[in-house]
Amino acid sequence: MGNPTAGRVVIAVLTSKRPGDIVTALAALDAQVSGDGRMVQIPVIDNDPLAGAQPTVESLGHDHIRYVHEPKPGTAAARNRALTESHDAPLLIVVDDDETPSEHWLRSLLATYDLTRAAAVVGPVISEFPFEPDAWMRGGRFFDRRRMPTGTVVTAAATNNLLLDLNQLRAMNLSFDERYGLSGGSDTLFTCQIVIAGDRMVWCDEAAVADRVPAERMSRDWVLRRAFQSGDSSSRTNLELSSGLRRSCIRARSTGQGVLRVGGGTTQLGLGLISRNIAHRAHGTRTVARGAGLMARALGHVHSEYSRTPPRETELTR
Repeated sequence: MGNPTAGRVVIAVLTSKRPGDIVTALAALDAQVSGDGRMVQIPVIDNDPLAGAQPTVESLGHDHIRYVHEPKPGTAAARNRALTESHDAPLLIVVDDDETPSEHWLRSLLATYDLTRAAAVVGPVISEFPFEPDAWMRGGRFFDRRRMPTGTVVTAAATNNLLLDLNQLRAMNLSFDERYGLSGGSDTLFTCQIVIAGDRMVWCDEAAVADRVPAERMSRDWVLRRAFQSGDSSSRTNLELSSGLRRSCIRARSTGQGVLRVGGGTTQLGLGLISRNIAHRAHGTRTVARGAGLMARALGHVHSEYSRTPPRETELTR
């Protein structure tokens, strides 16, 4: 059959209003592709309506790095633009502008794809901090992310370190749901749909990227809002993938799970206060926030994580 990665590989970098991050990301990616032997193109998908990244990207002067402006607000629109910009390529890799690949990142992703021919290959994301997180954040494990052996089959993923076999995706006629553009979660829905369609996603633990956490995200308010959004996104995805009576059952189950999490988290928080155990307090608070997100979506609340304008009427019906 030949080498499946011998054709063009596209690495799409999604960015918005992070000029310093995009310079760091592109320098690291350029080092990955130099002398690789494959034809690699790197479109930078700028989701800033004011096209703020254009001067920075175009000043680099690399033939394989090009600027693409996607003014439609929302991460889903930017992800779909990455698909459009890869229309004639067999493979697309999607990363964010605040991530730096590890030394053998690209080689590892492609090697796992060559071995498995999976529809998607998912790599780990490791947080890097501008300063040491406090004891409360460490206790709540707010920035911990999953790790598992290479080749493990996964059922959902984000697009911050994701390789996609575009030929398999085209056969499924999949794209990112732009109703999720301002709320987040379009990547979770998209990857769940890959699995529902009968294709596989596998893990590649060697293909890590470092996520540069900005100082403003190292606050209790931000991490708790993120926990709430995680629960909200989980409920919404499950509801989207069901219909009829099953949808009603999913709504009831999400509500029940949310109630249990809020109750359990409150108990853990209380025990932490009594025992002065900061890990219990932090983890209990995180559990309450995620449970509240599960319940909120199941009961019809619309959460817009990336909102620039109020939700449209069509979003309020979900």
